[in-house]
Amino acid sequence: MILDAIVTGLGAMGSAALYQLSRQTPNVAGIDQFDPPHTLGSTHGDTRITRQAIGEGLHFVPLTLRSYQIWRALEQLSGEELLTITGGLFVGQRDSSVRTRNKSGWLTTTIEAAERFGIDHRILDTETLRQEFPQFQFQPNEVGYYEQEAGFLKPERCIAVQLDQARKNGASVHTQERMVSFESTVDGVIVRTDKATYQTRKLILTTGSWITESLRNTPCADLLRVYRQVLYWFDIQGEYDQFTPDKLPIFILNDRGVYGFPAINGPEGGLKVATETFEHTTLPDDVNRTVSNLEIQKMYEQYVAPNFVGIGPSCVKSVVCLYTMTPNGDFIIDHYPNNPDVLLASACSGHGFKHSAAVGQILSDLALQGRTEFDIKPFQLTNFSSFTT
Repeated sequence: MILDAIVTGLGAMGSAALYQLSRQTPNVAGIDQFDPPHTLGSTHGDTRITRQAIGEGLHFVPLTLRSYQIWRALEQLSGEELLTITGGLFVGQRDSSVRTRNKSGWLTTTIEAAERFGIDHRILDTETLRQEFPQFQFQPNEVGYYEQEAGFLKPERCIAVQLDQARKNGASVHTQERMVSFESTVDGVIVRTDKATYQTRKLILTTGSWITESLRNTPCADLLRVYRQVLYWFDIQGEYDQFTPDKLPIFILNDRGVYGFPAINGPEGGLKVATETFEHTTLPDDVNRTVSNLEIQKMYEQYVAPNFVGIGPSCVKSVVCLYTMTPNGDFIIDHYPNNPDVLLASACSGHGFKHSAAVGQILSDLALQGRTEFDIKPFQLTNFSSFTT
């Protein structure tokens, strides 16, 4: 039997794509070398920030707005809470020189996006920040952008719910099965795994950091970089109820390179904070998943102690995850080089989960109808030609 589509890699983008495909046809399959949701890729750690005004570029905003709609529809279908609205506090200097994913003006672009798309928000001066959010240590002349509908997603539950719904719609899901190769035929694509051979009209590659293996012999081989990241939960020594979602929003202190979440795991669960590091590349199968005491100490001294009130140096939990980066922090949503029957979506560049539900719809549309209503020109490989030639 020839399948209408196969999705390989069932993390953020892949689970969303399989779910969206299954809404149109049951003749689809998903393959993953692990058993998602799992802790070996980029979509774990209890929470992921979601926001509507995107400082990484206005071209992302339609994706996140559509994703909000899909998450809410999935909640209705499953009866599970996937999206929690806490509000979002994004802080920086208005004329900051800090570059975020090699782009300048993150805060001003966020404000521009909110104004352009009519997203509810407030602009807070330094004194207002200090009055409303005493959990932080603010610096002079900092500006706050507060977005009412920002919050967090539960990544593991989002993946599990989408895979469950795909199964209910008739899709087949093959876990603990690794794709070995694929090749084009007159009828589509033959996909070989370590357990079976499949034939499909369309193949969608959403293998996260492992996408570098599939691109190895293409002109894009040197386009992507994989970086190890660490998520930390530090001990709350102040009043716990000052750090719960009704008092503390999700936050990004952009100029200081730190972001985090309200406490959701009780007084002993700590406050989740993280930074982004791009010093050393790695490979997904070789990454060091042990977090050292020196890393914890450095994180506390450089990013936690100077920025928070009531957070102690004891780390109650830490988790390693992976970023797969393009040079400018944008995604790739395109056909595989010289192969119209293979689609690829990857390189979430550290900010993909909030958009993943809509990306799944895009991939489904492209695979089954050959077109999408979304503007995906900013995510096509031709935009990266200067980096690959």
